[in-house]
Amino acid sequence: MKKMKEYDAYLFDLYGTLVDIHTDEDQPAFWKKLCDVFFHYGIRYEWRGLKERYFEEVRIREAQEQIPGHEIEIDLKDAFRKLCGDLSDEDVTEVMTQFRILSTSHLRLYAGVKDLLSFLRENGKKVILASNAQEVFTMKELEDLGIVGLFDEIVISSAVGFRKPDPKIYETALQRSGLPAGKCLMIGNDPICDVKGAVNAGIDAYYIRSALSPKIENTEKTVGLQEGMDLRLLKRRIERSMKNQ
Repeated sequence: MKKMKEYDAYLFDLYGTLVDIHTDEDQPAFWKKLCDVFFHYGIRYEWRGLKERYFEEVRIREAQEQIPGHEIEIDLKDAFRKLCGDLSDEDVTEVMTQFRILSTSHLRLYAGVKDLLSFLRENGKKVILASNAQEVFTMKELEDLGIVGLFDEIVISSAVGFRKPDPKIYETALQRSGLPAGKCLMIGNDPICDVKGAVNAGIDAYYIRSALSPKIENTEKTVGLQEGMDLRLLKRRIERSMKNQ
């Protein structure tokens, strides 16, 4: 394991690292409620048909945008536009918002998130979000959770068109930071997306094995390995690294 040092920018994964979330898009009850949302706009769907149509639209767009050797990320808004027919862009966004709300059983910050992000910024560090997510969903959730203003830059895969561990999303984060890879640390709970992806981009990685981490072993060299979600521990380790310079 490499030694943890002081960095000029700290990149964070969101879901499973800063935010505890559970979504379920498989239950009939969810699709039935979503049918009511569409009905509000004068669009009739039977729940099985809506579910099949949604996943088919997603598959079509993923196939169309596939790039060999890359991990692409589609913007789900394109799929929802097909489902929503002639609705305005504003109404399509509202349908998507309801889709996310209805499929989410819980969404909450892990303890210590605001304190950690604020501490980094108070010490002159850049704080960058690098998340595999849909921009329409995530920007609202960041606002609802009260942390959107704690990031200097927000890099979301649906806006970039590529998802971690693809190097394109890390290149975007580095460009936004204005710093070389060696001055940045990626912090996340996924050994492939957050650790391997960052290491391949020349960025040091700190791995938190949380309850939402994939059940695979991390085989990449990291500057830190943490068992369990404890952002207060992470903050102490970062403070120590700053004092040891």
